[in-house]
Amino acid sequence: MSTPRTTVSASRGGVGPQAAGPPRADVRETHTAVVFFVGDRVYKLKKPVDLGFVDFTTLAARRRGCEREVELNRRFAPDVYLGLAEVHCPAADASGPEPGPEPMVVMRRMPVERRLSHLVRRGEDVTEPLRAVARLLAARHAEAPRGPEVDAQGTRDALASRWEEGFAQVRAVEGDVGVPAGVPEAERLVRRYLAGRERLFASRVREGRVVDGHGDLLAEDVFCLDDGPRVLDCLEFDDRLRYVDGLDDAAFLSMDLERLGAPEAAAFFLARYGEYSGDPAPPSLWHHYVAYRAFVRAKVSLVQARQGASGARRAAGHLVTLALHHLRASAVTLVLVGGGPGSGKSTLSGALADRLGTTLLSSDRVRKELAGIPPERSAAAGWGEGLYAPRWTEATYAALLERASALLSSGESVVLDASWTDPAQREAARRVAEATRADLVALRCVVPGDVAAERLAGRAPGPSDADAGIAAAMAAREAPWPEAVPVDTGGPPRASVDRAVAAVRPHGTGRAALFRRPYMEPGCRAAPRPTPTTSPHGRISTDHERTDDGAGSAHHRPVRGEHGPGVPA
Repeated sequence: MSTPRTTVSASRGGVGPQAAGPPRADVRETHTAVVFFVGDRVYKLKKPVDLGFVDFTTLAARRRGCEREVELNRRFAPDVYLGLAEVHCPAADASGPEPGPEPMVVMRRMPVERRLSHLVRRGEDVTEPLRAVARLLAARHAEAPRGPEVDAQGTRDALASRWEEGFAQVRAVEGDVGVPAGVPEAERLVRRYLAGRERLFASRVREGRVVDGHGDLLAEDVFCLDDGPRVLDCLEFDDRLRYVDGLDDAAFLSMDLERLGAPEAAAFFLARYGEYSGDPAPPSLWHHYVAYRAFVRAKVSLVQARQGASGARRAAGHLVTLALHHLRASAVTLVLVGGGPGSGKSTLSGALADRLGTTLLSSDRVRKELAGIPPERSAAAGWGEGLYAPRWTEATYAALLERASALLSSGESVVLDASWTDPAQREAARRVAEATRADLVALRCVVPGDVAAERLAGRAPGPSDADAGIAAAMAAREAPWPEAVPVDTGGPPRASVDRAVAAVRPHGTGRAALFRRPYMEPGCRAAPRPTPTTSPHGRISTDHERTDDGAGSAHHRPVRGEHGPGVPA
């Protein structure tokens, strides 16, 4: 690429005539550069540093870094990156360790009051700016280069290598600044998630989700102008770190918004990116990528702490904590909700799946699907007879667990609504969870017998055909289930769901942004769903009214049952 250059003399201290009333001059320092703000221009010099992940110790490396910075950032802000300049120091040019002028990037100066980070800190409504940034990022990703070299960096193993490099780099500074608490747990959770998700990452590569992206998308580098956003300062020093899953690229800004105290804005931005890019990624992957980006920034803060930056060590600790919250939220979970007929297990299963945004699979629906009949059609029979004969029950549980295994491997947490009276079926579920590195949580619905009988007597026709006689027969044969958490479903639904959520998410659900995929009707493009409207930072408005039935939260709950008849009668 041919990059225009301007010569700047250190003795003259400027380029061209000064504009009338220029902004105040300033200087800032990052871990890799020194940035000078002069008039309506910005001049950026690379530091001669070797930080392990970037080496600018030679003049040639710094020049190449400047050239790449201009070339790559013009994809996002072509009118901001003006070209290269050269700084000439008479003595150094002739006799320095590397004779020759020092290159630097020349940029148009952006209005500081329009930084996204400033808008968020001031509590301004950032709905439209974030929508515009999400649209811009999705558009650039759609046209970004792809190919085998790019795809190679989006595999599970490539991501695992980057995590491990990050852990090693954090350990390397332990003697100087110490390792923040939480790093060992983060290492364990990362390895567990990646070990069971090869199918997920393979599908991301196959679908073309890996792109040459931005790589370092922070709110500090986004300027919200009247004619659209300007996104600056992409990662230029290592192509491999810029070849990322598009969702990973977007997750960087989501992480930064949450770091600034705006979790609703963070969730809104990722949802809009998912909408504009048509990306159906599971929320677990959203959380995992946000955690990765938080850890990357924690590593940078530790480097800055070693260089003596004030507050950097404390910032690193906060970022590791943020990463840990999202890693906990990303844990893929298989939830067994069991109990006899009339115990409220289906009601609890549906409300729990709603609350957590997970996939629900129902044994009643799958059983009838396998038989090729509609779920609402009655197939009532005596205990162990007809559609409820042992071979049908075995086939039903096998289908449930086969589908659950595929979903778990794809990063989807699953709630399985069935009676789970047979220890052999529980053991089969345990093996599926172990094979997919998913957490297993068992819940047993408990309700007084008279309440269950009253519910069965008043039940309208539906997927379940069980009556009081079937309930009694099942209760007589039910094996003890000591590992299951009892949930009283005889009281208010909200109390039951709260108890179930506490068992499934023992660390709580409010410590990381709650991610919801954009709602999609079958065959339709994604459309925005309700988003909370209040936040102390980065206020988000919405065109939709939030609804909540008391047991869960308003969003789409997928119910998977897409396979045809498979078991002979």
